[in-house]
Amino acid sequence: MNTISQKSYAKINLNLNVIGKTKNLHKLQSIVSLISLYDEISLRQIDSRKHKILFKGKFSKKITSRNTIYKTLSILDKRKLLKKKYLVIVKKNIPFKSGMGGGSMNAATLIKIFLKNNIIKINKKILKIINDSIGHDVKLGFCKNIMYLDGNNSVKILNKKTKYFLLLFMPKYGCSTKYIFSKVKRYSKPLKNIKNKFDNLDSLKNDLQDIVIKKYPELKKPIEFLENQPGINFVKMTGSGSCFVAYSRSRNSIINSYKKFRKNYPKYWSVLSKTI
Repeated sequence: MNTISQKSYAKINLNLNVIGKTKNLHKLQSIVSLISLYDEISLRQIDSRKHKILFKGKFSKKITSRNTIYKTLSILDKRKLLKKKYLVIVKKNIPFKSGMGGGSMNAATLIKIFLKNNIIKINKKILKIINDSIGHDVKLGFCKNIMYLDGNNSVKILNKKTKYFLLLFMPKYGCSTKYIFSKVKRYSKPLKNIKNKFDNLDSLKNDLQDIVIKKYPELKKPIEFLENQPGINFVKMTGSGSCFVAYSRSRNSIINSYKKFRKNYPKYWSVLSKTI
């Protein structure tokens, strides 16, 4: 077979409410969107006894051998869904431990490649089981438009459209999801009428943001810098960090803010993107 390539888009949380906890997991409410920043996944069949996985690109160095691609292939093999072995190459453009779900979206994209090319054939029930076995965010990679993750870990399509130009930035370090969630001591009240809240995204919070800033107080300055830029609607952390997102309705405003940010905070990783 020829090499098959596909984009693996990052996701951002436009809000994140921690409303409780089950035995093993926190219960979350979140509005989620895919964005134009993406990793690149290539796949081809190989004559080998084992699958081969290769990560390359700027953000490939810290990825462990037990990554989501490895986990995905292992699960599919255990279910005897893959009759051949494959080389999977992932070019990482999404930072590690950024809160943008790079690993989960990679897993979802790989499964979509297998499904689209009839390499595996499974029904929706089995797909859900496989996705949840890999990670709870994987299912988000199968959705389009604006999604709502409810407190029961179910995903609903909001049938809403939003167009934001984005400036993504993060320090050189990532946040440990396990550590950040371990510091959650209070829970928010569940949001009601989420579709009505959608029009006032600037009023919604990420409950984990204050925890991250308390641990890394140096993040206050770049956040405040962007909040004070003309045309920036709001600045908010995605996921459990450490990536923050400045939102604007104006392409020119986000470009101008990006130029100023790069000049004032050259040590931070930053890039322009948009919701899709």
